[in-house]
Amino acid sequence: IRMGLGFIISLVAVGIWTIIILSIMIPFNKKYVVRNKVTNKIDYEKTKIYLRWNVFDTLTLVLAIYTILCVLALNMLLSFEQTIDNHFVQFFVNQSQAWVIVIVAYLITRISSTLKCIKAQFGDFNERDE
Repeated sequence: IRMGLGFIISLVAVGIWTIIILSIMIPFNKKYVVRNKVTNKIDYEKTKIYLRWNVFDTLTLVLAIYTILCVLALNMLLSFEQTIDNHFVQFFVNQSQAWVIVIVAYLITRISSTLKCIKAQFGDFNERDE
C-alpha cells in the first residue's frame, strides 16, 4: 500500500508536535513533580502542581483548538466532495485522529492525577464524615 503525500506530511507534523510536547514535558516534570526517593512514585501529598492550571493544560487547550480546526477543514473538504486521494484530506484525517487520542488520554490522566492529589492533600471526604 502506497502512503500518500498528505499522510507523510502529517507524520512529520506529528513528530514536530511530539518533540515540542516532550521538550516542555520532561523539564516541567523534573522541576514540579515530587517523587518518593525509595519507590520513585509520585508523592501526591507534596506535589501541588496538579491542583492548579499548568503548562500542560495550556498546551492541551492549544492542541484541542488545533484538532478542532483540523476536523473543520476535513469536513469542509469532504463537503466539497474531496476523497482520500486528496493530500489535504489525508493530512487532516491523520491529524484529527492522532490528536484526539492524545487529548483524551491526557484528560483521563489529568483527572486521575488531580483526584489522587486532592485525596492526598485533603484526605478522603467519606472517611472524614464517619
